[in-house]
Amino acid sequence: MRSRRNFLQAATATALSVPFINWRIAPETANGDAPQKILRVAIMGLGSYGTRVADAMKDCTKAKLVGAISGTPSKLTDWQRKYGIPEKNCYNYENFDAIKDNKDIDAVYIITPNALHHPQTLRVAKAGKHVICEKPMAINAKEGREMVAACKAAGVKLLIGYRLHFEPKTLEIVRMRQSGEMGKALFFQGLSGFRIGDPTQWRLNRKLAGGGAMMDIGIYSVNGARYMIGEDPVWVTAQETKNDPVKFKEGVDETITFQFGFPSGATASCLSTYSMNNLDRFFVNGERGFGELMPATGYGPIQGRTHKGPLTQPHTTHQTLQMDGMADIILNNQQNMVPVDGEEGLKDMIIVDAIYEAAKTGKKVAIKYT
Repeated sequence: MRSRRNFLQAATATALSVPFINWRIAPETANGDAPQKILRVAIMGLGSYGTRVADAMKDCTKAKLVGAISGTPSKLTDWQRKYGIPEKNCYNYENFDAIKDNKDIDAVYIITPNALHHPQTLRVAKAGKHVICEKPMAINAKEGREMVAACKAAGVKLLIGYRLHFEPKTLEIVRMRQSGEMGKALFFQGLSGFRIGDPTQWRLNRKLAGGGAMMDIGIYSVNGARYMIGEDPVWVTAQETKNDPVKFKEGVDETITFQFGFPSGATASCLSTYSMNNLDRFFVNGERGFGELMPATGYGPIQGRTHKGPLTQPHTTHQTLQMDGMADIILNNQQNMVPVDGEEGLKDMIIVDAIYEAAKTGKKVAIKYT
């Protein structure tokens, strides 16, 4: 088996040819209902989160796990057995371009280290398959733009793994804000952080992660500020604090506080950290009401309340809702209340680039999306 370094290097290779997508149509149901399209998905990156998604997809009705891509042969063998994946639908990082000839796979969900998202998305797009890419979509806006352009050129869709864009309590607060029940949105607070463990993991490797806490957990507050306020910020100020330069090396942020200004005059105050626990809260305040989520981004049940009382929407595994929702977007061109497309991910990368610039220079940075 090749070393990790070898297959990570191979992951940057490019592929050729773009085939036409073939959809599988489920047979007509017994009661004569119209046949339902099923999105057939291969997961790339079979780590802990890839496994979480695979387990959640067992309960999906519109998406099905049919393939796996990994640099570890033993993982592929385990997944074949655990999820009933045919051997012909299993690939490694060197040969997965061959999915272009596999009519049983419609989309690839990329769940690998951040720095690999860009090259792998380009290869999947060239193979003619739709791309679902875990967030952050890339390590900077330049890569994000190239990913969006590549998928457009290939005629495939690019979606970003924003599971909370399908979460019922989150969407209820968004609905209340959109309907005017809170009045004009004035302020957002996002607290996103936890104490990270193993110092040798890829998330603390700048070349693979593209940064530190901001790229992993801070992205939630960046994105949450946008869908809670309902606007994109136009300026940012930021301050970085680093108390452990041994664990958090150059280019790997430990803690960043950042502030946004929005076109309407609304503001946001956010925190991203790898050195504190008990930080998972979103709060949006409006002229006539408020919405709060705490925990706001964890995998377990989201808890929340508004000026009208507790949020009581039932909990369903986030990734199950996400994958069924994404199947509707890809197969039926449906629109989600909060977008999950490549352009949505690109906006977050533009903002993250501006946050890093503001933290480095100490200046107020204008955010430009074009």
